[in-house]
Amino acid sequence: MLANYLIGLREGLEAALVVSILVAYLVKTDRRHLVPRIWIGVALAITVSLAFGAVLTFGPRGLTFEAQELIGGSLSIIAVGFVTWMIFWMARTARGLAGELRGRIDQAASADSAWGLVLVAVLAVGREGLETALFLWATSRAVSSDGGSTWTPLVGAALGLATAVLLGWLIYRGAISINLSTFFTWTGIFLVFVAAGVLAYGIHDLQEARFLPGLNTVAFDVSHIIDPNTWFATLLKGIFNFTPRTTVLQAVAWVLYVIPVLTLFVLGTRRRSSPTPATESVPAS
Repeated sequence: MLANYLIGLREGLEAALVVSILVAYLVKTDRRHLVPRIWIGVALAITVSLAFGAVLTFGPRGLTFEAQELIGGSLSIIAVGFVTWMIFWMARTARGLAGELRGRIDQAASADSAWGLVLVAVLAVGREGLETALFLWATSRAVSSDGGSTWTPLVGAALGLATAVLLGWLIYRGAISINLSTFFTWTGIFLVFVAAGVLAYGIHDLQEARFLPGLNTVAFDVSHIIDPNTWFATLLKGIFNFTPRTTVLQAVAWVLYVIPVLTLFVLGTRRRSSPTPATESVPAS
């Protein structure tokens, strides 16, 4: 649940910051009548994300086991790609995000298009929603395959999103400030390991689908030390997708992902390590 809570919190906070910047800028520039268009765009983005999640959940049913594993493994790897891009993108653009969004608002508003601002909100928020739906589907599938409840990851993500909405509102009202550089750095490091676990699990799915070899070539098996039925094993599985029995290909993929991605992320963070002001708070009026 912790990993999914963090995913919901991080993705939700990104979306909440985007919405708060959009709304605050319209209010500051005395264009309050355009604010409902932002909320229409947010509602559409949420609807599309939920529909995408439903398609992922119910679409593969009725297929053969191998086909389900092939689809599941492929989508898990795609989810890792999206999350990796998100980690680096937010770390790189957090400082200039407000200016970029304001430029989009001015362009859309000056075009005098009723759907221009709606599209800005849909594109800005929808990306976070689609990433969240795909990544949650991948982690939920990993939990359910081991006999766990699929509701646990969803509850964790829902709590994270609720926390993000609250934080976004408090930031907008000027009640709190958050050092975005610190927040996105530490959550980014944690998500690198979470994504590596999803990647390893996706590799295992592809092995079970007989798309990749080596299903019975085991790198290590510590199930006699870490009982898969214990709370500790469940915690490791829920956060990092760790399995006591890991194939060589899974282990190699995990190492080849974590080492370069974590190294590039840390080096990039250090290059941008000059003090970052707390999140800009814009009063509602």
